[in-house]
Amino acid sequence: MMRWKIAAAAVLGAAFALPGLAAGTVVPFGIWSNPRGTLAVRTAACANGICGTIVWANDRAQANARAAGLAHLVGTQLLRDYHPSGNGSWSGRLFAPDMKRSFPSRISLVAPDRLRISSCLLRQYFCRSQEWHRLR
Repeated sequence: MMRWKIAAAAVLGAAFALPGLAAGTVVPFGIWSNPRGTLAVRTAACANGICGTIVWANDRAQANARAAGLAHLVGTQLLRDYHPSGNGSWSGRLFAPDMKRSFPSRISLVAPDRLRISSCLLRQYFCRSQEWHRLR
């Protein structure tokens, strides 16, 4: 029980430390899995808002990343510099490991256990959304 209270205090403290957060803003901190279950990403406060770092990847995802020239997939920051953009969503940059490029992106909590990540390759063209589920 004490460990849970310490973790909750740390998350709340980090949320209040984010610049420009309005009271009552729900922050999507946690560990999230992509729809195919090939990656797990931990979202947390970072210098510019919220970032998400890959904490687990299956063998195939790691092999695909190596084939694309990325030596270490685990530890790579997938979600970068997200900041509140209104209506419960956050704007930042999504890193595509297979392309070794990042793209403008939005994240939003669809439900307490589901995170929607949306991105477009060219402005409003070639857009895609995924719903990730909370692991923790």
